[in-house]
Amino acid sequence: MSTATTSRHTTAAPTPPPRRGSSGPNPLKRILQYGVLGALTILFISPLIYMVSTSFKDTASAASPDPQWIPSDPTTQAYDTVLGTEGTPVLRWLLNSLLSAAGQTLLILITASMAAYALARIDFPGKKVVFAVIIGTLFVPPVILLIPNYLIVGRLGWLDTLWAVIVPGAAGAFGVFFLRQFFLGLPAELEEAAAIDGASRWRTFLQVVLPLSKPALVTLGMLSFLTNWNDFLWPVYVLFSPENQTLPAGLSTLQNANAVRYDLLMAGAVIASVPVLLLYLVAQRFVVEGVSRAGLKG
Repeated sequence: MSTATTSRHTTAAPTPPPRRGSSGPNPLKRILQYGVLGALTILFISPLIYMVSTSFKDTASAASPDPQWIPSDPTTQAYDTVLGTEGTPVLRWLLNSLLSAAGQTLLILITASMAAYALARIDFPGKKVVFAVIIGTLFVPPVILLIPNYLIVGRLGWLDTLWAVIVPGAAGAFGVFFLRQFFLGLPAELEEAAAIDGASRWRTFLQVVLPLSKPALVTLGMLSFLTNWNDFLWPVYVLFSPENQTLPAGLSTLQNANAVRYDLLMAGAVIASVPVLLLYLVAQRFVVEGVSRAGLKG
């Protein structure tokens, strides 16, 4: 009996070795993923490529109904006209847009960070009601506030000045909501340790909370900058002089004065896109981290 049992054990089939590459990525799936990403990339950057291409065409080629991706006779005529004409001070418009967007972004970061920290960390009567009212303003269409803001700016004497496009949008509900969610995700123990060391609430906010919130602050700053940079309707209403226009409002005059000169419009659009692309290249890693860590806690 023991001999039979032993022979059965010895003749048992050995366990087959695991197949190689079973846990690795599927090559076909990876090719499909890269193909989809490549197609989306082409879809998104093709308008930018065509915009740059059109800016180097002459007037007739730019208005041609047949699309031409590569200009047959490249020329800088559009840039010479846009940058060299006295009636279209594009560089002055560019400077105005930079000052306006940077100024409003700075004010938004100051006001939103302080309000968000108070709503995230300080207990006071009516805190939930205040937060609900702030969130409720997100559902108010901005166009409804156009006339009230215009009357307020007029009373302050800010019409036809950059203050009119900087101050009114400096207290936005989105920034408060976004930073509050980020502050709620920070460990409260760090602030408690700072309080034990004798730091005041203000010092804790400046030296502990804000340095840890750099990704969220950079993300909010870039979003605020882009919102002001792309704003068209409000500057048209409050800025009258050609030299005080921002870039989007100023570029609209090229279409009216030159009977839809597509080469000029595309040249102006390229100039307007350069600061935004540079800003994104610098801040992209902070944007990804800030959005991923903001969460929806609370």
